[in-house]
Amino acid sequence: MATGQPFTLEAPSSGAVLDGYLHAPAGDAPGPAIVAAHGFKGFMEWGFFPYLADLLSDRGFVFVRFNFSGAGMRPGDELVTDLEAFRRNTFTRELGELLDVLDATAVGRLAPGRVDPARLGLFGHSRGGGIALLAAAHPTWSGRLRALVTWAAVSTFERLGEPEQAEWRRRGWYPVINLRTGQELLLGTEILDDYAAHSPALDLAAAARRRGVPWLIVHGDQDETVPVDEARALAAAAAPPSELLIVPDGDHGLGGRHPFPGPQPPLIQALNATQTWFRKWL
Repeated sequence: MATGQPFTLEAPSSGAVLDGYLHAPAGDAPGPAIVAAHGFKGFMEWGFFPYLADLLSDRGFVFVRFNFSGAGMRPGDELVTDLEAFRRNTFTRELGELLDVLDATAVGRLAPGRVDPARLGLFGHSRGGGIALLAAAHPTWSGRLRALVTWAAVSTFERLGEPEQAEWRRRGWYPVINLRTGQELLLGTEILDDYAAHSPALDLAAAARRRGVPWLIVHGDQDETVPVDEARALAAAAAPPSELLIVPDGDHGLGGRHPFPGPQPPLIQALNATQTWFRKWL
């Protein structure tokens, strides 16, 4: 698995150079493409992403995965190596970069001659699911995308209460422990300022209501990071067509943690539903 071709792309929205992998099916005819967004403390090589990429490319989809610049990671990294990029990351920066990758995919800069621009889909996990939802509701893309799938998506970007945010602002930073590696990371106040300045545009319930792209919402019923009630809230807000799939015994990675242990029953159910959704709508 994980046989994608590496690429770099300068993102006009942020000025950053993004690293990614492109997975293309056999043959040379243009076909449907899916762009994937990883979550907070995630990266394009995390857990199930390489497996999902190869699975969908084997099913005839061009699959594009990349690292947000604010992940602070380069291909092959297991730790965040650009601590300042991680510290300064914001939601609007991630949205801009996802839109940049979508545009590059649609116009053929990433896979010349291989992508049908009328058959574009989005995938997102966790916070990346929220970013993918915003992209699907964006005025530039709301009428152009054909399918959206999110796994364990957040229903709001506001994860802390007012007292915690006030302390964060007082110190100027907020500590984040990567439980996978033990690495301590710091978030600056840029992300708080970004949310305060752009909260209407970052409202995920509003995005769920205004998007029209067919949307599959997948969530594990044992998710310890993003409670399953957040999936129910998104589904309640979502305009049709949409579908909610709650996966029994599924955790935040639906069994696809890092390092990847191979497909477990919750992940198999999510993978089957995901490829069925993309094949139906793309």
